[in-house]
Amino acid sequence: MIGSFLYRALTPAHEYPMRPEQVMEMALDALCIIGLIGTRTYVPKWLFWVALIAGLGLFAIRLHSDASWWTGHIDYYLLPR
Repeated sequence: MIGSFLYRALTPAHEYPMRPEQVMEMALDALCIIGLIGTRTYVPKWLFWVALIAGLGLFAIRLHSDASWWTGHIDYYLLPR
């Protein structure tokens, strides 16, 4: 989750995904958060909190703009052709 958050926060998206792919990404992010909460006693506390904040940050990124809602990335632009 931490790696996914850093990738989506630091790398711009170049195209919109199809609707099923977008929904699947959001569902997998939610399932990862649920799994993380289920394993909270087995990981160090600091790592759990960092991962939980990153997981919630994945959903917060989607609220940034319309392009962020579709791509899951903070930045979006089209590559020149």
